[in-house]
Amino acid sequence: MQRLRLPKGRIARIVVGAVTALVLTAGGGTAWALDRYVVDHVQIADAAAYEAAQSSGGADSPGDGTVNNSSYTSADATVTVSEHTTGSGTATVTYYVADVQLGDATRLRSAFANNEFGTNIVENTSAIAADNNAVFAINGDYYGFRDTGIVIRNGVVYRDTGARQGLAFYRDGTVKVYDETATTAKQLLAGGVWNTLSFGPALLQDGQLVAGIDSVEVDTNVGNHSIQGAQPRTAVGVVDTNHLVFVVVDGRSPGYSAGLTMTGLAQLMQQLGAKTAYNLDGGGSSTMVFNGRLVNNPLGKGNERGTSDILYVER
Repeated sequence: MQRLRLPKGRIARIVVGAVTALVLTAGGGTAWALDRYVVDHVQIADAAAYEAAQSSGGADSPGDGTVNNSSYTSADATVTVSEHTTGSGTATVTYYVADVQLGDATRLRSAFANNEFGTNIVENTSAIAADNNAVFAINGDYYGFRDTGIVIRNGVVYRDTGARQGLAFYRDGTVKVYDETATTAKQLLAGGVWNTLSFGPALLQDGQLVAGIDSVEVDTNVGNHSIQGAQPRTAVGVVDTNHLVFVVVDGRSPGYSAGLTMTGLAQLMQQLGAKTAYNLDGGGSSTMVFNGRLVNNPLGKGNERGTSDILYVER
């Protein structure tokens, strides 16, 4: 199944280039670019049904919880969200922290845009969160922008093409950075992996900053913004078993929030008590949603950009 949608954000830049190419030449390159970066390629049209059919078991129905403006508490999950500002003038940085403690690691779930798995399929984080009754959500790894990486979501394998440094969430509450090229999705699943993310790089390991992170380029695809320099960021950190910290940093908005370098993000995660930390998709995709509300201010404009997937805690 394929659909053509009006693009926005990073995809819009690709379309501009494609249209320019169309004007200059009617060659096959334009058709390839549109097919690769714009046209939806739906491989699984109902991810929820696919997971239900494939999974040997997952989380039970969540219990009732209570929500106020900054926290959520239920029998198996506690989420506390806070806003922070450091620096001044053009060096001001505004970021948001969600401290998440789980009674059951499988309460941290993943969901796809439009409940579909494939490439170029996007939906706003808040919309995906609403579709999945999420009390808390952040953007994921934008798996749909690439066709490589190991993608295991909610205990089900969707893709098994190891390419980079990944992050694995286990059913027992542990979280580990791993080399995708040294294993398989089947092996990870057999070892108890519940979710994987494929972006990076790792920011902290054993509580220490990982060397060389400011020179890493995750993707070099056409239209993809460099992750170097001070940027809007999304990251996940591991404080302890079943104790996670999620951070969204706004950026590219001088006077409101300049963003952070990769090293600055790692230092922030370290200050928050994380022993392991991992970088996720950033830029205009960096979004945090709590209790049905967009918490941060993407690019200082308050507008979300569609993404392919989220991590969330179900209400």
